[in-house]
Order: sequence, then structure tokens, then C-alpha cells
Amino acid sequence: MWRAIHRLGSPAIFYAVAGRLQPWCWALAIALLLAGSLWGLVWAPADYQQGDSVRILYVHVPTALLAQSVFVLLAAAGGVFLVWRIKLADMLAAAIAPFGALMTLLALVSGALWGLPTWGTWWVWDARLTSMLIQLFLYLGVIALRGAYTAAESGARASALLALVGVVNVPIIKFSVDWWQTLHQAATFSLVRPPSMPASMWLPLLVMVAGFYAFFVALALTRTRSEILRRESRTRWVRERVARTTGKAAR
Repeated sequence: MWRAIHRLGSPAIFYAVAGRLQPWCWALAIALLLAGSLWGLVWAPADYQQGDSVRILYVHVPTALLAQSVFVLLAAAGGVFLVWRIKLADMLAAAIAPFGALMTLLALVSGALWGLPTWGTWWVWDARLTSMLIQLFLYLGVIALRGAYTAAESGARASALLALVGVVNVPIIKFSVDWWQTLHQAATFSLVRPPSMPASMWLPLLVMVAGFYAFFVALALTRTRSEILRRESRTRWVRERVARTTGKAAR
């Protein structure tokens, strides 16, 4: 198994494997997002207290979950790069960091839109909201550090270190509702208790969450392949692949 994982760490092999998986991931993501959007935003019932404003959760919950998951993956990739010097891990980190920042921003904006009719204000210095804002700054710091150094490897190490340090904020986001008195409601999904909403509402939410994660996987594969081509442009296998692609296009 370790040999297979180490083999997949080769940019050339990952590029080929990702190319085969990519179309299936995009197709799955589009199907799930279309189904979840229609089900949640059109057919699902309104909440008896929040009314139609509850539909914001069909975007807010997936983006908030992804914002945290992507940062954990970012830290894991940074750790792999720092310990084993696997350059593919750094390529993955560079590819997914902007997406994680975007998901964090969308989670904050959608949360504000939901909070205005629910709490009567678009922002409070709630523990969950504040820790999510800190995560956005951490994402921006990771992205900025990568480009702040003349030597690319120094920037990669600095951003990986910040990701490893910043990942401690993820459990704070997760458990802030339990640790402190906050306005934010408890988690919608839990492994230890049933959902707090009827199946007609949490099932489309589950489809949307799956769709967002499938979209992330598809985008990560696509962006990592582009990053591989950019960094490995001088290698023989990339030149041969480009030559084959150019030859096919010419024919």
C-alpha cells in the first residue's frame, strides 16, 4: 500500500490518474449540485419559524464544512511536504488554498445573510463567527506567504508552517458552540444524535453537502494538474505530452 501511495506521489503518475478521474468527478458534482439546488431551494418546505430564509443554509452549511475540511487537508499536505519533501503535496496545497479561502468567505457572507432575519443583525462577535473570520485571515496568510519569498521553496515551507499552526483553529470553530455561550445554532449533522430538522429538509441539505465536496474534488484535481504542468514544464514527460497533444490537434 505504501508503495502505491509513494508511486501516486509522482507528478507524472498523479497527472495521468487525475485525468481519468476528473470527468467522472465533474459529472457527479454537477448532478448532485443540480439535484440539491432544485430540491433544497425549490421543493423543500420552508421552516415554521425562519420561513424561506432557512434556504440559505443549503449554501451556508456546505461552504462552512468545506472551509474547515480544506484547511485540514491544506495542513496535512503541508506536513507531508515538510517531512517527506514530496513536491506533489505542495502543488496540491497551492491548488486548494484559494478555493478554501473562497468557501470561508462564502460561509461568512451567507451566514450574515441568514443572521439578519434570524438574529436581527448581520454580524455579532460570536465565537463561531469570529473563529471563522480568523480562518479567512489564515487562508489569506497562507496564500500571501507563498508569494512573499523570492525562492519558491522558502515560500512553500513558510505557508506549510502557517497551515500547520493555523489548523488548531479548526477544532475551535467546530466546538465553539459547545465551549462558549453563542448565538450560533448547534451543528445540523451529528454522529451521536439524529438531525434536528425533518427528512424533507436535511436530505436535500445532505445532497448539497455531497455535491459541494464532489465539486471540490473535481476542482482540486483540475487545478493540481494545471499546477503540475506549470512547475514541470521543463521535464521530458511534460514536453512529450504537449507534443502528442499538439500533434493530435494538428491532425
